[in-house]
Amino acid sequence: MTAQDRCDRCGAQANIRAHFSHNRELLFCAHHGRRCQEALDVLSWEVVDG
Repeated sequence: MTAQDRCDRCGAQANIRAHFSHNRELLFCAHHGRRCQEALDVLSWEVVDG
């Protein structure tokens, strides 16, 4: 991830990338990554923290 990657919820610098099927992804800052973690756990996803 680079400094230009931004959270899809608030626009802050992203440090979590959640990969979904069909080559879709969402980017999250640490705050929103924690808030959305429960919902993401229900879905099939892969998280790259970095």
